[in-house]
Amino acid sequence: MQKEQYNAGDSVYIFYRNPHVLDVANIQEAEIVNNPDNPNELVLFLFESYYPLTNDILIFTSEMDAVQAYHQYFH
Repeated sequence: MQKEQYNAGDSVYIFYRNPHVLDVANIQEAEIVNNPDNPNELVLFLFESYYPLTNDILIFTSEMDAVQAYHQYFH
């Protein structure tokens, strides 16, 4: 993942695992935003929380790409 490819306001798609049911994953839309604590840094905004953009998060720029990968990994 290259953080530089995103801009504040971009909608992206990620795999989100339910913390209560660990074997369930869903595709969830999220937004790339400026970090409120450091406006020069981009972060992922999901469910009213901010997450750092790291290589641990698989981010898709289109829902179709996310769906294809989801079926590859989870079916």
